Amino acid sequence: MLKRHAELRSAYSDGQHDSASLRAAKFAEALLRFLQQELTGEHIGFNRRIGNLTDECLKLEKLPKATGDESLRIIVPRALSFLHTIRNKRGVAHESGDVDANEIDAATCVRVADWCLCELIRLFNAVSLEEAQELVDAVAMRQTPDIWAVSGKKRVLDSSLGYKEQTLLLLYSEPETAVPAEELYEWTEHPLMKNYRRDVLNKLHADRFIEYDRESEMITLSPTGAQEVEEKILPKVRTR
Repeated sequence: MLKRHAELRSAYSDGQHDSASLRAAKFAEALLRFLQQELTGEHIGFNRRIGNLTDECLKLEKLPKATGDESLRIIVPRALSFLHTIRNKRGVAHESGDVDANEIDAATCVRVADWCLCELIRLFNAVSLEEAQELVDAVAMRQTPDIWAVSGKKRVLDSSLGYKEQTLLLLYSEPETAVPAEELYEWTEHPLMKNYRRDVLNKLHADRFIEYDRESEMITLSPTGAQEVEEKILPKVRTR
């Protein structure tokens, strides 16, 4: 599941909308097998094709309540059916779809897949949905070809981006940890640290795109900031 989820996030970040939808369907097939095993003790083998994923999801919905949590039996399977339908009906796997592969469909697939993983983490680890999202963001392989790692530093290759956009993009490339303000300042090559704090970090913090801990001088990208990168900054970079 994690492998398919990472492939989905990577395809979306690279602007490969049709590939993202296809990978979302593969994620759905992997997660379906997990649910089958968890709820019934057996699953369709990976060496066998799933004939009709929606029918298999409906079978889970009909299981007795005592079999497992309602989210595992009903809500997540319906989400998986949606992901598979996007692939089959929206011009992704077939030319007959009435809508070509597009950014909105791909972004929706990413969000739905994220939610499914969050539900699993929430249910099996007894954490909040917000904590689960942080874990999903941490395991997601954010591949950002617009970032160049060189000699222990990072550089945003698109020099037309402003300091705020560069900062968010750099943080997005570091999903597992907070980043020292000093490093971000050096990576963006802002001319003055005092002004970087005032004009970039403080304003991004006020907009809730980052969490700026002024005592430790550590910066963490927020879910809102990650969304800003995925929906606005990455598409802008790719069109240049």
